[in-house]
Amino acid sequence: MKFKIFIDKNHEEEVIIYAHEKSDLIKEIEELVCENNFDIIGFSDKEGVKLNLNEIYCFIVESNKIYALCEQKKFLVKTRLYKLEENLPENFVKINQSCIANIRKIKKFDASISGTLTVTFKNNYVDYVSRRNVKKVKERLGI
Repeated sequence: MKFKIFIDKNHEEEVIIYAHEKSDLIKEIEELVCENNFDIIGFSDKEGVKLNLNEIYCFIVESNKIYALCEQKKFLVKTRLYKLEENLPENFVKINQSCIANIRKIKKFDASISGTLTVTFKNNYVDYVSRRNVKKVKERLGI
């Protein structure tokens, strides 16, 4: 693989990759580029904190407000769920109408009789994958 960099203050910054197939390295580069372009500010006790995407387990809607769930704490996020879905990297997937999950933070899935999947995150938060989103989640996980 070749690497080229051009320094031009008059040109918009962008990363272009020509590859034969998508590899783990390309996925990591994509996540780094996307992570740097999309800042998420979470609020806790009127204090704004820049959140690291790698520490976020999922985004949930509670009482018409959006929260980012981390290991021990949840932060209020003032970005709409659909905007988050558009801008988050590939390791985030919408699992139901009110939750976008970080698939790297999922501990296990449990299938139910009704056709839904129950998701348990590594911080023991539990949610479900709606039947509408099961196919997309399985594709994203490579199942």
